[in-house]
Amino acid sequence: MQLVSNDRFRSVEHRVPANKSSDTARVSVASFFNTDVRRSERLYGPIPDPSKPPLYRSVTFPDFIAKFNSIGLDGRVLDHFRLEDDGPTRLAAAAHHV
Repeated sequence: MQLVSNDRFRSVEHRVPANKSSDTARVSVASFFNTDVRRSERLYGPIPDPSKPPLYRSVTFPDFIAKFNSIGLDGRVLDHFRLEDDGPTRLAAAAHHV
């Protein structure tokens, strides 16, 4: 959501502390709504906004997941798709999104 909203909605690192009680089990539930996204070549990027240039480059879901899996929990995957603060990369991306 942070990438698509161009930082309007910020995500936080989610860390769940383990239960302190030994008699209460921790339950996690994974939900999948579209199992074919790994083959998708659709680009996801910031929604165009003429008043704010994009902060992230567009990325496919397979590329996002590959980067996520390569860094594990040692960093934030979004940082790898953030554009430079200035310079030709960001200016070109801004021109492409307008």
